Amino acid sequence: MPNMSIEGYIDYQRREFCKDVNCPVQMDLDSQPPGSDSYEQIRRTCKADCRYTTYQFHHWLIDKGYLLVRPK
Repeated sequence: MPNMSIEGYIDYQRREFCKDVNCPVQMDLDSQPPGSDSYEQIRRTCKADCRYTTYQFHHWLIDKGYLLVRPK
């Protein structure tokens, strides 16, 4: 996917929310070597069983001043 950044704005960084809210799963993930079996096992928890809701994430984005945009 091409870089869709808007000039003058910053993009959301992967797992920024998780790190900001001190998600215990993210903290476990950060303690593992990327690509290791333990890392991938913890990562599956994030993908399939996140401890946070989309409502919490959405409101975190709003509180941090993020805008959701899409092309026409």
